[in-house]
Amino acid sequence: MPVTLTTKDSDIEINKSKENIDWILFGIGSGTLLIAVCIIVIFPESSATSIESLYQRVTSQFGTLFVYAAVLTLGFLLYIAISQYGNVVLGDSAQPAYSHFSWASMLFCAGIGASLIYWGATEWTFYFVEPPFGIEPRSDEAITWAMSYGIFHWGPIGWAFYCLPALALACSYHVKKIPALRLSSACSAVLGNKVDKWPGRTIDLFFIVGVLGTAATGMGFGTSLISSVINELTGIEDGILLQASILFLATVLIAFSVYKGLDKGIRILSTLNATLALIFVLFILLVGPTRFIFEMGTVALGNVAQNFITMLFWTDPLEQGDFVESWTIFYWAWWLAMGPFIGMFVCKISEGRTVRQLIFGMLGWGSVGCALFFVVLGNYALSLELAGDFPVIQQAIEASPSVAIAGIIALLPAGSFWLIYIAIVGLIFMATTYDSASYTIAAGTTRQLTEHQHPARWNRVFWAIALGLLPVSLLFIGGLRELQTASLVASFPLLIIYLILASSILRWLREFKLAGKTQRAPIK
Repeated sequence: MPVTLTTKDSDIEINKSKENIDWILFGIGSGTLLIAVCIIVIFPESSATSIESLYQRVTSQFGTLFVYAAVLTLGFLLYIAISQYGNVVLGDSAQPAYSHFSWASMLFCAGIGASLIYWGATEWTFYFVEPPFGIEPRSDEAITWAMSYGIFHWGPIGWAFYCLPALALACSYHVKKIPALRLSSACSAVLGNKVDKWPGRTIDLFFIVGVLGTAATGMGFGTSLISSVINELTGIEDGILLQASILFLATVLIAFSVYKGLDKGIRILSTLNATLALIFVLFILLVGPTRFIFEMGTVALGNVAQNFITMLFWTDPLEQGDFVESWTIFYWAWWLAMGPFIGMFVCKISEGRTVRQLIFGMLGWGSVGCALFFVVLGNYALSLELAGDFPVIQQAIEASPSVAIAGIIALLPAGSFWLIYIAIVGLIFMATTYDSASYTIAAGTTRQLTEHQHPARWNRVFWAIALGLLPVSLLFIGGLRELQTASLVASFPLLIIYLILASSILRWLREFKLAGKTQRAPIK
């Protein structure tokens, strides 16, 4: 039987029994990770070639499936939010467990990580040089679309991929009171008694593989950013040794945070980092070309609003380039693969909120926060390029986005201070994203977990350490394509699982309403 320790700090209320661990899932998940790392390290050249071939095959043959998944996911969530089901409250709490700012900070920091800084300032450079829709490269029209597509890729569609599993898990955990925080449990309305058999085990295994794959992607981007900043500050070579050292430091911070738990670790780091990131963005807005940022940002936001449907459904059937495969499909796959682990974490922190608050909170706060970074950082970088003050495009494309970012930040007043500042923010962003990942994998390998229990600390720390292994191996063999493929492969099986999650949500919410149960009025 599980043993529960209860203290005044509910976050130390931890399920400690080793008998409560699903050792089969634990062993298969950790074994899969170990095998993947060994193959990549022992056969680096053939691994890189296979990864490139796999990426091209999946995106060219099945890319359209990700486009339809994006459309259906967003449409389904909007329907649930505006329907009668939107008033259903998650759990029995009279008030939400966390304040609006703490809740928004945790979901934002868990869902984004240092990747937002990595791409927020430089993603437009790739779109400007190779724009969508057959537009002339490096033209004025290309600028408008370049500044728009980052906002689109990091907007409501991405957060919808996070929100669907969050809602499914919240329904199973808080509404149906199923005492397990596992992806298979969120599918139990469809799977029935097969949850504890091979179909359920397979879904949970795909969840673990998805987390490991996307962790490699996000931690790789964050590591590259921090290593470039250190190189700019100190002149230390930006190589595998420095990047491995950064990953080691990040892993230690992740392990410490996840060991401390939700309230003493993850919540504090998330709130701190959200505040630090906002200070950085506001500083650039004030000392940078404020008028240009506002004007170009307004144009980009208007362009996205006006052309959202076109951007959503564009699949480039005439094959004018590889924009869709390299960017849109990659992003939908990345958000999709991260969705279950972000959803599991958001479910755990969303007790007391309504279904409507959960959906609109994730879609709204997440999209607005990302748009702010792309508008301010992206247009600041663009202004430097147009004025000839810094070769942003050349540095981003010929060197790396992280090198370009380091150069951009160094030009700010007190540039050295801000380089150190952004390195700290990037490191904490990595920690706040992947301590959440460690927590959710530990929860996924725990057989039973009630609303006021948490996975065993040793289990959380084990996965925190394990998450650092795959990024090191992928950085060892290459760069962006290897990291992109990790997310793409991890997300592919989840296309089917998302359909099962959506069906389970509808069945549970209908059952809840038909039972005539009452809930408190939504908190204003």
